[in-house]
Amino acid sequence: MELTVRDYSSEEDYKHYDTDRLRKEYFIAQPFGIDEIKLVYSMIDRIIVGGVIPVHKEVVLGSAPELRAENFLDRREMGIINIGGAGVVTADGEKYAFNHFDCLYLGRETKKITFASIDPNKPAKFYINSTPAHKKYPNVFMPLEKANHRHCGSKETANERTINRFIIPEKVQSCQLSMGLTHLEPGSVWNTMPCHTHARRMEVYLYFDIDADEAVFHFMGPANETRHIVMHNETAVISPSWSIHSGCGTKNYTFIWGMAGENQDFDDMDNIETKDLR
Repeated sequence: MELTVRDYSSEEDYKHYDTDRLRKEYFIAQPFGIDEIKLVYSMIDRIIVGGVIPVHKEVVLGSAPELRAENFLDRREMGIINIGGAGVVTADGEKYAFNHFDCLYLGRETKKITFASIDPNKPAKFYINSTPAHKKYPNVFMPLEKANHRHCGSKETANERTINRFIIPEKVQSCQLSMGLTHLEPGSVWNTMPCHTHARRMEVYLYFDIDADEAVFHFMGPANETRHIVMHNETAVISPSWSIHSGCGTKNYTFIWGMAGENQDFDDMDNIETKDLR
């Protein structure tokens, strides 16, 4: 397992960042490891983000020295969404069979976790978000069809999309982790617009289903001083609580959002009018 750590960055520091520094602080170029788990530990609400593509073997989730724990989830919880082919996650001996876009919540104190693909020619791609947890909640498997589906936006504003909410209080109990998947319809390119911030939680986006010659421009920063980071297929970006998080693609795409913080109310947002953006 590979785990790298990124320190917290402030809104004041952000004002002085050029493109390279923005990418160093917030951009995750390779969230997935092949036959090994790759993770980024952000000090922003201590979220851990990453994934694994098990091709030739079953991959075991180990711990890391930075966690000072015997098992990865001794003091943590985890959400897993599969964006690839069929696969299996085994947690303390219980097997969970994943299809495309299925989700699994694993609670604190789950010990042995492994990842495997059914067909190595069409491997699973397990994307992981993990946050600190103060108590244990039950493990819950959530196939796509059982998620909470919210259709919003319109073709006229180029943001028609379906928000599939998996780990939310109405569906799955968790300590602080929220997680879901948003798919944009053909002809729509804007996500989370009009935009917002939420001071009570941070957010991470994984962008995917992006063709090789396409891109998504991810906008971040306070409303009066925005920047952008160019995102390509299967790349992720960290968004501090003081930052907007909105993207515009050269074509429609899909993204997974994960949130960590003190308030799990999905609609707890500080909305920003588009005319006030700079």
